[in-house]
Amino acid sequence: MGLKILGIETSCDETAVAVVEDGRRLRSNVISSQVELHAKYGGIVPEVASRQHISDMLPALERALADSGLHLEQIDVVAVTYGPGLAGSLITGLNTAKALSFSLGVPLIGVNHLEGHIYASWLTERDPRDSREPSEEPGFPLACLVASGGHTDLILMEGHGVYKLVGRSRDDAAGEAFDKAARILGLGFPGGPEIQRVSHGAAGDETLPRAWMKDTLDFSFSGVKTALLHMAQAKGLYPFEATPAESAPDNGAAISSSLVRELASAFQESVVDVLTTKLLQMAETYRCRGVVLGGGVTANARLREEVAKRSSLPVIVPPPVLCTDNGAMIAACAYYQYRRGEQFGLELDIDPGLPLG
Repeated sequence: MGLKILGIETSCDETAVAVVEDGRRLRSNVISSQVELHAKYGGIVPEVASRQHISDMLPALERALADSGLHLEQIDVVAVTYGPGLAGSLITGLNTAKALSFSLGVPLIGVNHLEGHIYASWLTERDPRDSREPSEEPGFPLACLVASGGHTDLILMEGHGVYKLVGRSRDDAAGEAFDKAARILGLGFPGGPEIQRVSHGAAGDETLPRAWMKDTLDFSFSGVKTALLHMAQAKGLYPFEATPAESAPDNGAAISSSLVRELASAFQESVVDVLTTKLLQMAETYRCRGVVLGGGVTANARLREEVAKRSSLPVIVPPPVLCTDNGAMIAACAYYQYRRGEQFGLELDIDPGLPLG
């Protein structure tokens, strides 16, 4: 039996615990989501999130162990996210990991949340007959897009643990922009899945601008968000008062819902176009051998479809459940840190602003 790593992830609003063997074999992956808890606020409330992590941690840990078929004493390494993220949320996961590491007498490894999102792709076998990992096929360097509610980064991965930040959002992260766009259109939280849902079947008649920011690989999504707001106001959709067509009997509400679908689709297409274009531009500039996607935004079906269609390089993207925050990606990343001899003592502290590259 290989090296068994317990991964803990509590950087935001998911209490996630997983067991991964040898960095690639997923033995369990438990995610306790707080989406319903925060939906009524239209966004994450940090204090509420941190309190819920305390309630969810032990049940998530027990279930992850049960699903893995292992006893706690059979865990070889404990890995945990220590940044970036919400301070109150990070503390719960880190303190749990420290207690487990100390009581079991096993190494503790702190993982950068952004690096974890990249390593989610190491858990994905593109062909059941092919056991090679992305570092072997297609091999380094890799062009990595990490897009979530808090980050939109283009990261050049030149080797295990060797990163260069080559592009980032100068204002809203893509996930944050999706949330704000959904709020403008009167949709639910989180915004990304809601916009993807209502965009399905839209005619695509409306268009929104793209912020290309020439001569840089950086992003900006505040402009398209403002353009959406102005268009929604001009069409009488903001402040949003109409009832969605699915539950509305009158023609006026149906027309309003059709406009919402059109604007949601236009917003999604604008963000997807910019993310895809910049990612592939980066891959060409740095002569990358493959493209890796990670983070909650990369669960978006249109983004995955567009990158796969336009890329001449192999595209490695985890299944949606591994794109959003999870403990498996933390354990997978920690395996390679462990192989490099990295270990952390009990003095390890959280770093809410921890960079990568």
